[in-house]
Amino acid sequence: MTSTTAPAATPGRTPTRRCRADALVLGVELALLAVAVVVGALLNARGAGLHADAAPLYATWRPHLGWGSPAALLVAVAVVGWGTRWARTARWSVLLVSAWLAAVAWTLSLALVDGWSAGLTRRLTPQAEYLHEVPRVTDIPAMLAGFTGRILDFQPDSWSTHTAGHPPGALLIFVLLDRVGLGGGTAAALACVLVGATVAVSVPVTLRALGAADAARAVIPFLVLLPGAVWVGASADGIFAAVVAAGLALLAVRGRATAAAGGALLGFALHLSYGFLLVGVLALAVLALRRTHRWGALLAACAGVTAVTAIFVAAGFEWWEGYRLVVERYYQGWAADRPYGYWVWANLAALLLSAGPALGPALHRVLLAARSQWPVLRGVLPARAPAPLAGPAPGGPRFGPGAAANCWRAAGRLATPAAAAVRAAGPTVVLPLAAVAAVVGADLSGLSKAEVERIWLPFIVWLLVATARLPAGSRRWWLAGQAVTALAVNHLVWTVS
Repeated sequence: MTSTTAPAATPGRTPTRRCRADALVLGVELALLAVAVVVGALLNARGAGLHADAAPLYATWRPHLGWGSPAALLVAVAVVGWGTRWARTARWSVLLVSAWLAAVAWTLSLALVDGWSAGLTRRLTPQAEYLHEVPRVTDIPAMLAGFTGRILDFQPDSWSTHTAGHPPGALLIFVLLDRVGLGGGTAAALACVLVGATVAVSVPVTLRALGAADAARAVIPFLVLLPGAVWVGASADGIFAAVVAAGLALLAVRGRATAAAGGALLGFALHLSYGFLLVGVLALAVLALRRTHRWGALLAACAGVTAVTAIFVAAGFEWWEGYRLVVERYYQGWAADRPYGYWVWANLAALLLSAGPALGPALHRVLLAARSQWPVLRGVLPARAPAPLAGPAPGGPRFGPGAAANCWRAAGRLATPAAAAVRAAGPTVVLPLAAVAAVVGADLSGLSKAEVERIWLPFIVWLLVATARLPAGSRRWWLAGQAVTALAVNHLVWTVS
């Protein structure tokens, strides 16, 4: 199986120059974080309405230790010390199981820094959370049918903040857990941890299915020591990230049936968060990177998405109507106060704390690799757009089935060489760039002002695919930086799910 890890050497760049470039990028990351913290503190002192005491994080400054502290340190030392070697040499099935267990241990230990009660049991029980609404849902079909009518605030039966801000799939998960006897804060929090940790399996499976076997192994330690695990345990966004990652993994695996199942999962993800419309960028990237049956997989995936959407529509919930109302609800709350001029760039500092310091240097290498692929892309694309196969008859209708078919064929002529160029770049370039595009879209929308350290988790795990391009000899140091970031955040501030 072919590999799509970092090239052995970048033309014209010596190891010393690459190390200097890494140091420069790391300096930029630290400067961005420092400025975001200082400006956030100044704005909070002036009462600017950030609604984030430890901006750019949605958290409160509270240095503390817990009985999860030594456990987290032990996991970090083990993964930094032996993780890269184990990922390189272990049997694949054993490696995936080990990755999931290690991710669970890391996430649980970080949660327990805040204590069993505050870190897990009571984390999802405040009024703003989904569990607040679970006892009020006595009829699931009625809940779905009347969901949009309760999105707007300032009415007697308005949904709580998180429930109103998401489609009903998010609430449905916790209602179903309650129905099968797993109700309450502890079960819900553990579900977030156990399901959220599966991203350490789904992402490598995707890479391996797309022909990047070495890269799949290289990214596993970075997914295990994900700084964003601070928010995976415990918030529903951990489950969201896992659902998206599993859906994309199914799109990558051979077979139209698995692509349809992946489309169904991504269709359900659309009903977990309105922002997951941007996951479409990642889905298209995965489909373009497939070796075979790309068009068939695309049609199967679309069928899966359509089927799930149709089920929700038949139950009475229309995604597009929910989105229209949630934008209005968004500005009924803190979003009306939070200044776009701060959060549009400070969000990136919060993302860095969730993705870790390895992200910048890794993305720098991705951009260098993408630039080296530009001549390939320019070479495979036609010099000009292909002419239509047949134009409309003189005096005939301008549009019709024939014209539509011609446009489809012309688009196919362009799509085929473009897809070839995408596959030439490889998953370790294309998937992080697709995640960057999704993050930029979310950031500029103005609908992600603060709290992105957890909201963007489904994109962050795909950004970290870029870490496969870090030099093998330096990965242990970058892993240490990832662990230190998570431990520092978890011990210096009190995070909010």
